Amino acid sequence: MKPKSTIYGLVAIAISTLIGISIWAAQGQQRSPRQSAEMTLEGKKISVDYGAPSMRGRKVFGELVPFNQIWRMGANKATHITTETDLILGGAAVPAGTYTLFVLPSDGGMKLIINKQTGQWGIPYKPEYEKTELARVDMKVEKTKAPVEQMVISLAPAGKGGVLKLEWENTSASVAFSLKK
Repeated sequence: MKPKSTIYGLVAIAISTLIGISIWAAQGQQRSPRQSAEMTLEGKKISVDYGAPSMRGRKVFGELVPFNQIWRMGANKATHITTETDLILGGAAVPAGTYTLFVLPSDGGMKLIINKQTGQWGIPYKPEYEKTELARVDMKVEKTKAPVEQMVISLAPAGKGGVLKLEWENTSASVAFSLKK
């Protein structure tokens, strides 16, 4: 039988370890917190859920997010868009539902990938994911007026529809959407 002091010592070590793991996990989530964007279009909600990484002194597009490799469009759990209505997103028909969003950045532009499969962690983009793609659409890419430290995805009204926009580092990539009539 072990003395009580040994058992108390082991319990203290176990509790300290659990506290340390909890703090470490919380710090990791704070580095790329979950964010969301939403808007209503003719009474129907459209929302995006994503992890928002920060630059933290790193070069993003072309290095942290390599060109010509599919990226999860955020951090941690893959980014999702949910729409209560059928949309035309960048020219592609997107039925009401939830989809995973990825992007394919290149030195000359960016493509938004809308995938029917949900629940992915986000990386790597596996070859079998291509079978569940709904569409790939071109995004309009511009330089931001000022550096954007923490990645932001926004949804904003525009004309009779809206715009989905990704901004990070010195890059703004957007795609228009409207209700499917």
